[in-house]
Order: sequence, then C-alpha cells, then structure tokens
Amino acid sequence: MSRPKVLILADDCNPEWPSLPVVGYKYARSLARFADVTVATHVRNRENIEKAGDIGAPVIYVDNEWLAAPMYKLAGMLRRGPEVAWSIQQIMNYLPYLEFERRALKMARNSLKQGEFDIVHRITPMSPTLPSYIAGRTRQPFVIGPLNGNLAWPAAFRAEQTREKERLRVLRNAYRYLPFARRTYRKADAVLAAFRHTIDDLVHADPATIVPMPEIGFDTEMFHAEGRAAPFSGPGPYRFLYAGRLVPYKVPEVAIRAFASSEVLKPHTLSVVGDGPERERLQAIVREAGAEDRIIFEGRKTQDEVAAAMRASDAFVFPSIRELGAGVVIEAMASGMVTLVTDYGAPGDLVANGRGIAVPLAPLEPLTDGFRAAMEACVTSPEAQAPMAEKARAYAADMYAWDTKASYTVKIYDALLAGQPLGGFTDYV
Repeated sequence: MSRPKVLILADDCNPEWPSLPVVGYKYARSLARFADVTVATHVRNRENIEKAGDIGAPVIYVDNEWLAAPMYKLAGMLRRGPEVAWSIQQIMNYLPYLEFERRALKMARNSLKQGEFDIVHRITPMSPTLPSYIAGRTRQPFVIGPLNGNLAWPAAFRAEQTREKERLRVLRNAYRYLPFARRTYRKADAVLAAFRHTIDDLVHADPATIVPMPEIGFDTEMFHAEGRAAPFSGPGPYRFLYAGRLVPYKVPEVAIRAFASSEVLKPHTLSVVGDGPERERLQAIVREAGAEDRIIFEGRKTQDEVAAAMRASDAFVFPSIRELGAGVVIEAMASGMVTLVTDYGAPGDLVANGRGIAVPLAPLEPLTDGFRAAMEACVTSPEAQAPMAEKARAYAADMYAWDTKASYTVKIYDALLAGQPLGGFTDYV
C-alpha cells in the first residue's frame, strides 16, 4: 500500500528532554520513516526540534502558553518540587492539553477537510487520564496511544507514597467522568495500550479497538551491545548499575541496602546514575554502611552517557515498585546486561520467560533480601547469566527498536484504512 498520510499529535515531543518528551520525539521521528507525517507539537519544543534537525517531517507548532504557562507555575507551587506529586501535575495538565488539541485542530482543519491526511494519531500525552478534544471531530480514523497508566501503589509502600506526595492518587479514577473522557474512547478507532494494568482501565473503549502495545522503545544507535565489556569471569569487580531518578517509588534504597549489607558483594561495585530528592538520604545510608568506596553516586547523565555506562557494566539493578513502562529496562536489555527487577508492573513482564531476574514484590526488608540474593547469584554463578542476557538482548532488538514499533504502527493504520479488524495485532501480548 502507499504510505499513509498522518497528522501526529505530540504535545510532548523534545529530543533533549528526558522521559515522555524524548519518547514522543523518537516515536514521531521513526513514524516519519514509514509514513508521510506532519507533527503537531507545543511551541516550547521548537528550539530543540529545529536544533536536532532530524525529525524528518513538517512540524506545526501550537501555542497555548496563555493557559499552559500559569497552570504549570501553579502545579509547581502545589507540588513543591519537580520530581514528585505527579498526580497534581496531571490534574493541572487537563485544561492546557484540551486547549492544545483545540488549537491544533483549528490550524489543521482545512488540510483535514481537503483529505490531505488519512489518519489522526495522538502519541503524547500517553496517560489515559488526559482525554482528546479532536476524537470524533474529523472524518479520518482517530488513533490514540500507546497509553500507559493505572498501576496501583503496593500497600506495603505507603511510606514511599507519602514521600512521593501522591495523596491525590485516590482521585485517579475520577478522570472517567470528566468532559471528553468517554467521547475519547468511544470515538477512537484504535486504542494502543501498554500492559494489562492499562487495558483494564479503558472501560469506555470498545474492546475490538484495543491493540496491546507498550509505549516504550529504544534507540538502536545509542543502546546496543557492540563493544560492551567482556562478561564477568572473576576475580575482578562485578559492576552493578542503577540508573533512574532518585525518587521514592523507584526505591533505589533497596539496591543500595542490598549491596552494602552483603559480605559476598564487598569486592564489587555499584554505580548509581541519576539524581533526585532521595539522594541526600541515600548517601547517608552509604556513609553509615561504610561503603563509600564501593557505591558511587554518578549524578545525572545524558542518554549517551547512560548507554556507555550500561555497556561498561555487568548487571542492571532496578527495584522500582510502581513502574508503568520501564523504558530504561528495555535499554539495559538491549545493551546486553543481566537485568534484576521487582516483579510488579512493566518490569516483571519485560524480564519474563527467562529474560532477566524478577524479584518477588514484598515489603521493604524482604524485597531487599531478595535483591541481595539475586545480586550475589550474579557474582557466584556468572555463567548462568550470559544466556539470560543474550535472550533479553534479542527480545529487545526484535520488539522494541523504534523503527520496528513504527513499522508495526503503520500496519495498524493500513488495517484501519482497509476496514480490517484489529484482533490480529497481538505481537506484544
């Protein structure tokens, strides 16, 4: 079939901003390789998109700053810190995002009416709680996603939820009753949704329109196993790596306490890459354990630097207890690392079937014990880890490279345009 013409809605789309913005950018950039894409994004992304110069598609810049700027400022005041209280940020994003889509529709209306697009696809935001203004307002099929959300806080980690300032989590399901919420999913022709915890949340969507697809991916030019360090064979130090924000729900404390309290792990090293409000507390734990020479805080690093650190390390330790997508886990797998995660949410699904080590979810102390045992096994039985790491690397390469995901997405477009059912798209289940 000919390349479909697609209007991409990507409010978050920035090559230099971590997490969702860079995911949106790389997904949009890859889609432009397989379809004739026009990207509608926020004006705040203009500078970095134009500096990168590689998105490969025309870009429409939408300016809703008259509303977005004061709401963002208000959210910052209420959150009292940029790394926590994400529920407040999502609530404050509701009106600005609707205004973003309203303005995007106004700017693209003539092109849509004249048939210059075949599909409208919203790729960001990826939260199911932020509805679409455009859904059902064009004659083109509307696609939304991949979406991710609705993973409950484990009951044993209420202290971490409090430090995360997530008290408003109890209001989360109220989004279903907000204006445009039902319409978004009833009018969507395809809803791409990550993992079972998200699919179960989509109560207003027709099940026939739901296509399982995780939102995460990785850049093959950056995250790969070529030139990585030789597998550990002793006696030199085994190199463990944690990479992620130092925030309560990622519980880096588990990796640090597990490592610091083990006699077996004393000759080895743990690098902690990332920053956040937990750093000072974590450094105090390390000082108290007398492990400052073995646990090294590397601070925040660029994606290129994280990729290099992954190739230079043996195992990735990621104990997060509320991880919706876990893109960093796929990046570690693609880099050829042995991956140790908590068996809850996306990480447990990603390392299933012998692709990594999933430590059962438990309260803080037993979870720490589980990670300590898993880390010690990496050192004492390294020969058992190599096949696991290779299986994980092949899985990541086959399923999660951005171009692979973009090509798969275009097949969904083609099915919609041909009037075919979506039930056959089950590769990511």
